[in-house]
Amino acid sequence: MEPMNMLTTVVHLISLATFLCLVGPEFNLTQRVGAEKTMRCLERERKALIEFKKGLLDDDGVLSSWGSEDHKRDCCKWWGVRCSNKTGHVTAIDLHCPVDDDFLPLQTPLGGKGQSIPDFIGSLNSLKVLNLAFASFAGNVPTHLGNLTSLHILNVSWNSDLSINNLEWLSRLSSLRYLDLSVVPFEQTLWPETIVNLPDSLEKLQLSTCGLFETIPFTINSSASLSVVDFSYNNLTLSSVSNWLQNFSTSLTSIGLSHNNLAGPIPETFGHMEFLQRLDLSGNKLSGSIPKSFRNLSHLVSLSLSDNQLSEPVSELLEKLSEHAGQSLESLWLDGNKLNGSLPDISTRFSSLRELVVSNNQLDGSLPQSFGLPSSLESLGLRGNRIMGLFPDIKTFGLESHLKFLDLSDNQITGPLPDLTPYSSMIELYLQGNQLQGVITEAHFSSLTRLRVLDLSFNSLSLNISADWNPPFQLEAIQLASCKMGPQFPKWLQTQGGFFALDISSAGISDTVPDWFWDLSPRIEYVNLSYNKIDGKVPDLSTKFSGAQVIDFRNNGFWGLMPSIPPEVKSFHLSHNNFSGSISFMCTDTTHFTTSLDLSYNQLSGEIPNCFENYTDLVVLNLANNYFSGKLPHSLGFLQGLLLLHMRNNNFTGKFPRSLQNCTSLRMIDLGGNQFTGRIPLWIWTSLSKLIVVSLRHNKFSGNLPPSLCHLNNIQVLDFSRNRMEGRIPSCFYNFTSLIQKNNSTGKTIVGVGEYFGAVYNDVDYIDNILIQWKNQDSEYRSILRFLKIIDLSSNHLIGDIPEEFSVLRGLISLNLSRNHLTGKIIPGIDQMEMLESLDLSRNQLSGEIPAGLAHLNFLSVLDLSNNNLSGKIPSGTQLQGFNATSYAGNSGLCGDPLPKCHEDVPTIKGKGDDYEEDDDRLLTLEFYISMVLGFSVSFWGFVVTLFLKDSWRYAYYKFLSDSKDWVYVTMKVSLVRLQRKFRPH
Repeated sequence: MEPMNMLTTVVHLISLATFLCLVGPEFNLTQRVGAEKTMRCLERERKALIEFKKGLLDDDGVLSSWGSEDHKRDCCKWWGVRCSNKTGHVTAIDLHCPVDDDFLPLQTPLGGKGQSIPDFIGSLNSLKVLNLAFASFAGNVPTHLGNLTSLHILNVSWNSDLSINNLEWLSRLSSLRYLDLSVVPFEQTLWPETIVNLPDSLEKLQLSTCGLFETIPFTINSSASLSVVDFSYNNLTLSSVSNWLQNFSTSLTSIGLSHNNLAGPIPETFGHMEFLQRLDLSGNKLSGSIPKSFRNLSHLVSLSLSDNQLSEPVSELLEKLSEHAGQSLESLWLDGNKLNGSLPDISTRFSSLRELVVSNNQLDGSLPQSFGLPSSLESLGLRGNRIMGLFPDIKTFGLESHLKFLDLSDNQITGPLPDLTPYSSMIELYLQGNQLQGVITEAHFSSLTRLRVLDLSFNSLSLNISADWNPPFQLEAIQLASCKMGPQFPKWLQTQGGFFALDISSAGISDTVPDWFWDLSPRIEYVNLSYNKIDGKVPDLSTKFSGAQVIDFRNNGFWGLMPSIPPEVKSFHLSHNNFSGSISFMCTDTTHFTTSLDLSYNQLSGEIPNCFENYTDLVVLNLANNYFSGKLPHSLGFLQGLLLLHMRNNNFTGKFPRSLQNCTSLRMIDLGGNQFTGRIPLWIWTSLSKLIVVSLRHNKFSGNLPPSLCHLNNIQVLDFSRNRMEGRIPSCFYNFTSLIQKNNSTGKTIVGVGEYFGAVYNDVDYIDNILIQWKNQDSEYRSILRFLKIIDLSSNHLIGDIPEEFSVLRGLISLNLSRNHLTGKIIPGIDQMEMLESLDLSRNQLSGEIPAGLAHLNFLSVLDLSNNNLSGKIPSGTQLQGFNATSYAGNSGLCGDPLPKCHEDVPTIKGKGDDYEEDDDRLLTLEFYISMVLGFSVSFWGFVVTLFLKDSWRYAYYKFLSDSKDWVYVTMKVSLVRLQRKFRPH
């Protein structure tokens, strides 16, 4: 949960608790039976509640006190129910579901059966408190609630299956003080006509995630009471919100407007709210600088401006806030903007500041000794800037540091890691992605007894730690990627039994995993041992790591049978190992939630099990480079969200699997290096129109290339090489939009796998790859894949001419049509393919001359025109003469550098400019000269006769000559003076 949202939630809960106390002791919701009373609840209300219970889901027995037995007849003693001591009427119903910090329910929500809020609640005229938050009720919020004129607190928040299609009833709640409808969607039909007047008594209004569109559909006559508003996660605009809030500038203390559609400069309105304590404007499109009126916010405690487009120097922003908020401000969130400059010394300006986050901005410079932070600071985030220099000494953070959270990741901090002993209060330390270097010893951590998160990844650090080291801390997250700690497996990990995340990838470990490791932490959710030389067998991970979400053992030496996949795992990467056997373990009765499965580059064999209906969340499936055989299973059709499919270099047989027709989200399909046969079905080009990379190379596909192939507008890599394709090449390649554009790339090398399974590991990426023939050799490409734009139709049985439409593919960088039966000439417009780096037309039956435009392709580095019937002189130009003679071999009619010289009777091939010159020469005929003489004579004598006969023209002409002479004289004189001054000795 975002820190600002968590803080807002806590404030809301405190506010609710305060209200429950304010409404009187007889309405205090402790959810326990109070003192014994002789008064029983009214029979009518008791029966209604019993009927209500029948529709609720009470798996946890929360409502066990509700019943018709004699000892349960007093509903005033029931859990969640309170009554008036005087009248016996029900005055409070609290059936909310308690949740944890991540809003996950701690018990079964009572409305879990899709129960609607019963209408009878509207008849409880004495009701003052109604709390159904997080209870999973459904349907429309009943308008009968408008009859509850005594109601002080109404909270039906976080019931996303509820909806509101009428607001009028809210205007009748004349005693309402607290209203929370968060995460209850308002129907769009309410806008823009509906404007409802809320009671003047209202003090707190919570409408987060309600689907509010542009305007707020409420008004309040009096501004004396309203102190807290939360309109976060809606679609409100800045002008409407600013005008609405302006009416309550003297009473508001807390404003939540995060994640709306607020754009432009922050209005001065907020700075005039003198009692404002909390302001959250994060997740919008606010730009410029904070207004000068923010200097007036003397009561400000918490300010979040995260994830906007603010662009002023951070020193100026802090100076404005420090003028009056310096003594009160405790939390300041500025991350995700465009703030610049260096962080100034603020050690004395913000005496109460506990949290300062300026991550992901454009801060630069170093952290000099003059830089200081207030001693009250507990959390500092500067991740993702351009901060340079050495890791700051403890003196930089003031004489006494109470820092508990420090994040300097992804900067340019250099030098060794200093003594961390003074950071004894540190709980979370993030230093990844810098340029730290040197050796880390046990002494660095000797006083960090409270440390729970340690991230030193992606630096140049080495750990020199004894095998029997017993650290003073118990870590929950251990992130040491690229920190050298081998060759032995780190034994000190055995002392850390409660971690949920471990990353020791690329750590130089060459050892067998000890048995104790597999049982070390039952809490583990993320484990990464990749890019080491770790060997040994892997046990059944479905029992050892049953709660894991990410398991990454790539590029090691593990062997034996492939371990079972834990049902909860989202990312399971075991490629580049020595696992063997089948993967029949995938077929269980359990539904898996895996989004990324990569078992490539192992020694797996057998058929692919036909049970992918249990893996419908898959986004990435990579089984390439194994020994699988048989046909692809029909159940692949259940993977409708699949983006990347890799099956290359196995022994698959049969026709192109029809079930893939359902995988309409596919961006990449790689079936190369198998034994597939038959025609490529036409539905591929229409059903899978989002494809960016298609590799069917090295199979036995046959048939023609249909024109429907050109429906792949986004295609960047099209590889049908080494098949049995026949017929002509379609002439519709001008539809390949991505290949026409020189600089545009629609492909993505990296798929953010974490996006598909929540925010905890949203930085888990899958870097895609493809095997292609590039510059005459097979190569696997990963990080630069999105820049490749390739067509390879080589080694087939294609006939006919090369379509002239190829010339429009200005973004294409590699074209391979070799080893076919193509005839005709090389397309004359080939010079338009400006980005071409590799061209292979060898081993065809092409004839005619080499187009002069080929010499104009400045990026061309690979050329093979050998074994054709080309003739004539090779066009002159540094590009074509720079290639080896083998590029032109096997063309008996070709001559000229780098081949032997041409005979004198062989004409020189001229470029485009030469052709134009030749055409121009043909124009210089006798008729041309006669026309030129006649034209000059008529013009000259016509001009002279006119001057002689017309006085006004003659006067104007001589005046023009005189003025021109004067202008030339003055200009030359001024220029001469300037030159004299310039060269005059001083």
